[in-house]
Amino acid sequence: MTGETTMPDGRCDSMTADELGELFGAFNQVTAQLQETHERLTAEVVRLKSELRRANDELERSRRLAALGEMAAGIAHEVRNPLGSIGLYAEMLIADLEDRMDERELARKIHSAVHGLDAVVSDVLSFSRVLKVNPSELDAEAVFERAIKSCSDVLGGEKRVEVRITPEHPVLHADANLVHQALVNVIRNAADAMCETGDVRPKVLRLSCRAVAGDDPDPAGSVLVVSDTGPGVPPEVQQRMFNPFFTTRGVGTGLGLAIVHRIVDAHGGHIRVHNKAGGPGAIDGAVIELFFPTERNGCIAEGPAHNPAGLRSEK
Repeated sequence: MTGETTMPDGRCDSMTADELGELFGAFNQVTAQLQETHERLTAEVVRLKSELRRANDELERSRRLAALGEMAAGIAHEVRNPLGSIGLYAEMLIADLEDRMDERELARKIHSAVHGLDAVVSDVLSFSRVLKVNPSELDAEAVFERAIKSCSDVLGGEKRVEVRITPEHPVLHADANLVHQALVNVIRNAADAMCETGDVRPKVLRLSCRAVAGDDPDPAGSVLVVSDTGPGVPPEVQQRMFNPFFTTRGVGTGLGLAIVHRIVDAHGGHIRVHNKAGGPGAIDGAVIELFFPTERNGCIAEGPAHNPAGLRSEK
């Protein structure tokens, strides 16, 4: 079987069945390659659009937080000055009322309330500060041990929280003081969650560090993992738990985890929260993962032009 093809000069050129088969085969192969390329490009466009959407959302969030932080810092400064005066007067009353115990107790309550409000102001100023990151190579186990010592008041005593440290990856690159504050806030939050449930299950806090090889465009780095045996985090809370002033408890400012988010973001990292599955339909605690990239140049988290001394907060 042959086919005839008309040439440009009017001549007819005959093609055999095998030649036609090869032609159609080549045509089908090119078509398949074009289709495959089209599908890859379509998938890449979808991925890039998703990344752009996330980046825009994060940028908008950063702008909102910067504006909120600037406003909060102004309010905090206006509150702290008269608060200091009230605290001083309360101390003077306590000293003058040694022979009047009932009145002296009232003065003590005023002084205690002032101390609590001053802690709230400190949290607000901590959240609004500019974070300058000075990363260095840190020993993960030493970082965990230091954070545990700072949280001894919520882990020991009657609370009896067992701590297990299993660093799979011994090194991370981060600012020592900032990563310490982030870990302290997360650990305190986990310990409070386990102790507030009244569950008879053992309270176990697990701390680990693992390496992330990196997959373009994601960088290589280290992940600090804090897991507990508490009630877990509901999905609606996961969406809001790092927002400033959000808390599910009756005490605290709700700034502890917001500060954690700022610290990790200043390093160019990210946070992942999920629950551990227990039995059928059960939750066996929450897991918070803090990712810190190995390399991060020019680590400065912009915020209001204020730099109070130190960070302090727990959610």
